[in-house]
Amino acid sequence: MVFILPIVLSAAAVVSADTLKYYQNFTTQIDPKNITIPSIPQTTSLDPTTECTYYNPDPSLFQVVGSEWPTIWQRATTNGMNETKEFKNLYNSIDWSKAPNIPVRTLTADGGLDTTNYNSSDPDCWWSATTCTKPKITDVNEDIYYCPEPETWGLTYDDGPNCSHNAFYDFLSEQKLKATMFYIGSNVIDWPYGAMRGIKDGHHIASHTWSHPQMTTLTNQEVLAEFYYTQKAIKLATGVTPRYWRPPYGDVDDRVRWIATQLGLTAVIWDRDTNDWNAGVSVTVETVEKTYEQFIEMGSNGTYADSGNIVLTHEINNTTMSLAIENLPKIMASYKQVLSVATCQNISYPYFEDIEWTDVLNATSNSNTTSNSNSSTTATQSNGTLAAQANSPVSAGTTFSPNIALIAVVLASLIL
Repeated sequence: MVFILPIVLSAAAVVSADTLKYYQNFTTQIDPKNITIPSIPQTTSLDPTTECTYYNPDPSLFQVVGSEWPTIWQRATTNGMNETKEFKNLYNSIDWSKAPNIPVRTLTADGGLDTTNYNSSDPDCWWSATTCTKPKITDVNEDIYYCPEPETWGLTYDDGPNCSHNAFYDFLSEQKLKATMFYIGSNVIDWPYGAMRGIKDGHHIASHTWSHPQMTTLTNQEVLAEFYYTQKAIKLATGVTPRYWRPPYGDVDDRVRWIATQLGLTAVIWDRDTNDWNAGVSVTVETVEKTYEQFIEMGSNGTYADSGNIVLTHEINNTTMSLAIENLPKIMASYKQVLSVATCQNISYPYFEDIEWTDVLNATSNSNTTSNSNSSTTATQSNGTLAAQANSPVSAGTTFSPNIALIAVVLASLIL
């Protein structure tokens, strides 16, 4: 296996120490290292109708007070959530005078993003207009969009937890595959046992906003709420608070990145899109199959001889999950590795809590992580289980990686 050491260090993000403590106010009854999912028909059946029958969660595991949450699948400021004490405290802890002066984007009549008057020089690193991933301003976390390891398929699934994912998650478990699961806050509240299953199975859990909007079309307050209440929901259901998120539709610019950075969040984009969500909608399933075939062939034809990819796929419905089950054996045969983003980027601490991601390649810290991230320590490649790390300091100002000295020695030896 060829190891790629992420030796380029990103600029330290200037973030309020008080803001970064926000996750400490979240409550949970879940121990992410010791999860028992209730055995009910919805968690054991392989029949989608049974799986998607609504259930009342065991209150000893998961309790939701409706007045403390936005309306499901509506803007995260609904139900007065922008006026709550907890949200106001968070909002006021951010120095908004330092926010980039970038306008809120607008939608066209057909619901698409209006890019007609956007400057072609791309001053705002607006992904939807130019697929830009490297911010044009300082103190903002740079996007992750590929796996540095050669011939690696970066395995990601958006829009979960889906209520009918039992067979799909069973398959991933049988194949010993760990994916990065980008969970929507509304889905987590609706299907908490599905989110629990994701963390129990050792998947890398990340955020996909509360209501799946085009984030650049929201106000600063709305963007913050979409992040905050999704973080709160994931913590409640899984016991962990993510450091990584994926913008719906890839829609992110430096204003949204800046707000995400205030919460210690880094965007994960992609460099290959299967368009699987559209199978049977406006494109045929066969068309999506051909896209899969093209991407699979890239694993053995030299396209990814020097690095890997991150592929956009979904657990949004039974069609996308069936496509995954059908194609994953072919992907595994064509690529040397099929890995989560946390693994392929060697992110030892993908959550704010003192929980180490042990399914890493060489235990180096991810260069895209903010200065407020936990520093990486030693870890070995394993089956992706979570392990408590007793001494992982969190600093609001600096990050020290014990591997940097080692990297310097390696570089010196190569140069000499």
